Amino acid sequence: MTNHIEERLKRVEDKLVETGLDGFIVSGQRNVYYLTGFWGTEATVFIGRNRRLFLTDARYTLIAKQSITADFDIIETRAALEEIAKLLGGSDIKTIGFDEQVTYADYQHLLRVFAEYDLKAQSLFLEDLRMIKDASEIAAIRKACQISDKAFIDVLDFIKPGQTTEMAVNHFLDARMRHYGAECASFEFIVASGYRSAMPHGVASDKVIQSGETLTLDFGCYYDHYVSDMTRTVHVGHVTDEEHRIYETVLAANQALIEAAKAGVTYRQFDQIPRQVIKDAGFGDYFTHGIGHGIGLDIHEYPYFGTSDETIKPNMVLTDEPGIYIPDKYGVRIEDDLLITEDGCEVLTLAPKELIVIK
Repeated sequence: MTNHIEERLKRVEDKLVETGLDGFIVSGQRNVYYLTGFWGTEATVFIGRNRRLFLTDARYTLIAKQSITADFDIIETRAALEEIAKLLGGSDIKTIGFDEQVTYADYQHLLRVFAEYDLKAQSLFLEDLRMIKDASEIAAIRKACQISDKAFIDVLDFIKPGQTTEMAVNHFLDARMRHYGAECASFEFIVASGYRSAMPHGVASDKVIQSGETLTLDFGCYYDHYVSDMTRTVHVGHVTDEEHRIYETVLAANQALIEAAKAGVTYRQFDQIPRQVIKDAGFGDYFTHGIGHGIGLDIHEYPYFGTSDETIKPNMVLTDEPGIYIPDKYGVRIEDDLLITEDGCEVLTLAPKELIVIK
């Protein structure tokens, strides 16, 4: 992990030069972890071209000293920004960047504390770096996906038509992934059966899963601070010819993207390739969301897909999640996590995707 942290810090320092900044203030638990290896609710980091400051309060000082192996000055304080300004006083640092996503109150605080400096709001300063995963990040995501795969296999035996509620499935998946080593759920699961499966974000309810229904399971976990994000749709009791056709269409769209995804594919193409499969099958109006997004420390990370001609890069981890949703009837979504390589992709979520009917 130490070498990976140093590599990330070097990339930040190189970006300071590229953007004309003398330093950057890092806030947010996941961004701090990305650059330091420290996980806690109170921390602020300053990265300069020749200086690194880590500031936290007394609750976390010992944890910080144990977990931070990179070259940082670790400072105990309850006034992090004021302490940074004091420590930088008299230096040649003039231009400081900060994340434009800060709250208005935090922005006003920055203006007061750094009144003598040139503050520059930065868009996606760290998020652009986080899009490309290193070996340690990929290993954690791969493990999270393996845990999700196991939980999906187990939940198939847990579901009993006419008895099991969506919420019970939700709790089972959560507990099962923790049993296999997950830290926690990576988001609020989507467990949607019957007419509710036509809701792309239909979170679990007290509805009982009935025979003859479609059941969509969108779930994932955190492992070593990194996420998995997987969707499988199964049928309960039996499947109609129309349901079978829709399922096979979504599966074909999912597979088309797997076969096409590689470094150099544009964001526009990444979205259009599976969307065209669904459109050609006559269901274009029923695919109502984007094809996917990046994953990592957050469940939704850059890049997102649409009309951009930017290209995907090696070691991005992206979701492939086409769906068809027939209002008031049912819906189908199949989602995989893909590790992009120079000449293709590796599918990290390996749970079965053939049409499954639970009896």
